[in-house]
Amino acid sequence: MTEDSKLTGRMPDGPGTRAGFVALIGEPNAGKSTLLNRVVGAKVSIVTHKVQTTRTRIRGVAMEGVAQIVFVDTPGLFRPRRRLDRAMVKAAWGGAADADVIVLLIEANRGLTEGVETIIDRMKDQIPQGQPVALAINKIDKVKAEVLLALAEKMNEAFPFAKTFMISAEKGYGVKDLREWLGAQIPDGPWFYPEDQIADLPMRMIASEMTREKLTLRLHEELPYQLTVETEKWEDKPDGSTRIDQIIYVSRDGHKGIVLGNKGETIKSIGQASRADISEFLGRTVHLFLQVKVRENWQDEPERYSEMGLDFKDGEA
Repeated sequence: MTEDSKLTGRMPDGPGTRAGFVALIGEPNAGKSTLLNRVVGAKVSIVTHKVQTTRTRIRGVAMEGVAQIVFVDTPGLFRPRRRLDRAMVKAAWGGAADADVIVLLIEANRGLTEGVETIIDRMKDQIPQGQPVALAINKIDKVKAEVLLALAEKMNEAFPFAKTFMISAEKGYGVKDLREWLGAQIPDGPWFYPEDQIADLPMRMIASEMTREKLTLRLHEELPYQLTVETEKWEDKPDGSTRIDQIIYVSRDGHKGIVLGNKGETIKSIGQASRADISEFLGRTVHLFLQVKVRENWQDEPERYSEMGLDFKDGEA
């Protein structure tokens, strides 16, 4: 599979097929990436315990009978402080407005938070009239049934949701019902992608996201939000393997030392974990080479935003 290849497969254009876009929105860390990976059946979105880790509108493609559901995993909606934050939030609302169906994901154990209330208020202004919005209450295994029912009632008083689902994205509870309902909501039409394609991102961006996930899991505090990963080179070898060269950009010299670790142990561990994930995803042997470079103002460079699939202008105050 080359870096930008589209998987080949059946592309029906006859009557009876359905295809549409579904936007997953919610607060940071609500479980959107986990849900996306669950419904698609493969890891296409970064999943960590840290908030605000999804930077691009990653599309995962799932089949539900004759329906092809294209999921748009938006960055978590939060109060933006920096240029990158503003671009992420703008991308999230753009993905929601363009979708055929929206799913608002909230955490059962957190309930109707101030952040969720803000999202609901903005949905009333941002979402086109008549666009179906479903509520998915996630992490249902963490609260009692009576708490869930009370939360569902409270949420539906705050916004006229078309349907409410109780799910656990991590364990899979209720996800099948949600996917079946979504398949019935999207419009009639030919599929956008071949039947066996699971994502529309270039492979080089997925590979970058996998490495960034490992960095986010390994490093602490603010550092994960001060770095980005770019796939600089991708070479498919005659023996069937792939060489991938990536650059990790950090904002300060001190950050470079943290990423490298004592005698290079941290970067070595991150590279091994990322290589394993990328190899599994591609189904081939991968040779991954990582470099760490300091670029103090990378968050103000249009090229870095383009690499992440964001619009630099969206970050303007």
